[in-house]
Amino acid sequence: MPDSDRCRVEFARKRGTPLKPIRTVMVTGGGGYVGAVLVPKLLAAGYGVNVLDLFLYGEHVLDAVREDPKLKLIKGDLRDETAVRQTVENCDAVIHLACISNDPSFELNPELGKSINYDAFRPLVELSKAAGVHRFIYASSSSVYGVKEQANVTEELSLEPLTDYSRFKAMCEDILLEYQSPDFTTVILRPATVCGYSPRLRLDLTVNILTNHAVNNGRIRVFGGSQYRPNIHIDDVTDLYVRLVQLDDSVVAGKIWNAGYENQTVADIATSIRDLMERNEVEIVTEPTDDLRSYRITSEKIRQDISYVPTRSIADAARDLIAAFKAGQIPNAMTDEQYYNIKRMQSLNLQ
Repeated sequence: MPDSDRCRVEFARKRGTPLKPIRTVMVTGGGGYVGAVLVPKLLAAGYGVNVLDLFLYGEHVLDAVREDPKLKLIKGDLRDETAVRQTVENCDAVIHLACISNDPSFELNPELGKSINYDAFRPLVELSKAAGVHRFIYASSSSVYGVKEQANVTEELSLEPLTDYSRFKAMCEDILLEYQSPDFTTVILRPATVCGYSPRLRLDLTVNILTNHAVNNGRIRVFGGSQYRPNIHIDDVTDLYVRLVQLDDSVVAGKIWNAGYENQTVADIATSIRDLMERNEVEIVTEPTDDLRSYRITSEKIRQDISYVPTRSIADAARDLIAAFKAGQIPNAMTDEQYYNIKRMQSLNLQ
């Protein structure tokens, strides 16, 4: 049992309330961008990890931990209840990351997106509860707020999703809250856009896109530039998921939290990336755009509730990516479809 669980059980014993320890965690989408960083951290923290993933971007993304006896990999579809039952068996917690990510990928095949992001959600929750899972952590999205005039978007503001992707994220939040109970703890996280290096790298996210172009083109194209984008480093958000497994039920039950760090304009992000490059030889070209939507969130609530404060910046994420490019860890970055969700989906014709 991880030390964190021993502490939780001892605390529960002292206050006279029963508390089941979390020993094994199911991670849906454990072979994805966030999952490929999260799974090794959960294993290092002492947890068993059962992963359910289609591994569309390769099974190599978890090679570093593949031989860990605490790891169980199931190659399967979230919509396949048999695969879900097989993966969730003997698990105490679920971290649900799997989805068709981002608006362009969703819009490529809206019916596919709905079937995975929404239709499969309630069955997953019910199968998890029936299997004895007693904590369910859902990766929602800060995009559920839509565009707000407020500079600091808090969890108390209304949800006004602009796309089907974000609308189904919001609808799944409502579903999950129906199941919150003393024996089934639910937690909803609304992360900002994740950035930084992962073994299953995405180069279709703002910071990662701009860094890729800076390194490989020597030129960053910025459309507009005044739009704000909230970001969080991949190591910060994965550390947070581990912590949400470790914390006591009474601290996390039914909670909804934003998780971001820096709200920066696209122009400022581009400038900070350019300044990291050797000899500062990267050109920034600004072009007009009709899309001036800005997104900002505040993560003050999670800081107050559990003292969570990210420690890594957008510049840190770009620096990590630059180092990975130099080390040859990201070959064919401009052309290989494995780095681009929509290109991979088009190639596979996923149904």
